[in-house]
Amino acid sequence: MPLTDGEDALNSLLLQTRPYPFTRLNQLLSGVTPPAHLTPISLGIGEPKHPTPQCITDTLIEHIGSIAHYPSMRGEVALREAISAWCARRFGAAVDPFTQILPVLGSREALFSFVQSHVNAADNPCVIMPTPFYQIYEGAALLAGAEPVYLPLTQDTGYRMDLTVLDESVLKRAQVVFVCSPNNPTGSTIGLDEWKELFAMSDRYGFVLCSDECYSEIYCDESRPPLGALDAARQLGRTDFKNLIIFQSLSKRSNAPGMRSGFVAGDARLIEPFLLYRTYHGSSMCPAIQRASTVAWSDETHVVENRRLYREKFDAAQPIINSVLDAPMPDASFYLWTKVPGSDEAFTKALYEQQALTVLPGSYLSRSVNGFDAGYGYVRLALVAEPAEVTEAARRIERFMRDYAA
Repeated sequence: MPLTDGEDALNSLLLQTRPYPFTRLNQLLSGVTPPAHLTPISLGIGEPKHPTPQCITDTLIEHIGSIAHYPSMRGEVALREAISAWCARRFGAAVDPFTQILPVLGSREALFSFVQSHVNAADNPCVIMPTPFYQIYEGAALLAGAEPVYLPLTQDTGYRMDLTVLDESVLKRAQVVFVCSPNNPTGSTIGLDEWKELFAMSDRYGFVLCSDECYSEIYCDESRPPLGALDAARQLGRTDFKNLIIFQSLSKRSNAPGMRSGFVAGDARLIEPFLLYRTYHGSSMCPAIQRASTVAWSDETHVVENRRLYREKFDAAQPIINSVLDAPMPDASFYLWTKVPGSDEAFTKALYEQQALTVLPGSYLSRSVNGFDAGYGYVRLALVAEPAEVTEAARRIERFMRDYAA
């Protein structure tokens, strides 16, 4: 894309990025007036609406005076030890708090910055990612000077990534492969056999597996938590977590998106240069947030209650929506990945115009591959509002579909 007047000082790689999905959604709905008698409801953005646990807010208040001190870039020992203990409880994995864990400012920041620290643009690299996807993967690749390579996730294949469909020439150039389980937006999860294959291909081609697991604690069956990459590695005897980095966050697990708190864990050989990059990046965590995060990772009571609230909303809304659209239950996460008739943009616009209900077009989360767009004709519904609102949203979709013709 050529530079225009006033853009000559810009990083030219920035011009390759695309508007964020919510920017496009605002543009789509601009000028549309919903019915005045209906209170607007948004299922468009995956921002948790449940209350932040008091144990977190009380700790923030208690330690607010700590903002008078510079924070540690590596993170306080107590926080890293709390994260290590959580990994042991949740995944059965022994993760060294001193060499294999690094607190980060939420998974979004870390997903982006890890790629900047790892990709060598001089090697004609590519970064492999699923589509539909979290757009940070694409932006991280582009701004690191790598080519994004998209793998479509489809209902026919259970929304699974299959690296074997890629040419070996692509796999040899791959420096990072993004994996998202539970997946945003499809809600699919990855099993042990799939992880075994991913690890084998990582060993063969040398790429790093970046496992985005920020939805891992949102699931319906308390007896069947989703398999995490650390757990899979442990079960397969990969206790050094070779070429593996996981990304975790308190945003969804603990209803604290504004804290911007998470961690990365995995291969110590990758953690150390990432720490060096972050030293220059200036992204150390506020001391008060570190203390509150220590408390959050040490408590599961609020997480169990969080899942109960999501389960209540799924039980109420999914059967209603699924009766008029193809909206199967996800393996995990708080999304319904829903097939709609015709254009997802047209559906989204008409739904807002007629029912004051906002959803996100699936094509805003995807890219076309060889003329096929895996997000076209889908919408993402985020069941994040209060239970009564989610139920009302489901009923509005039911009413809307009585007369909607694509």
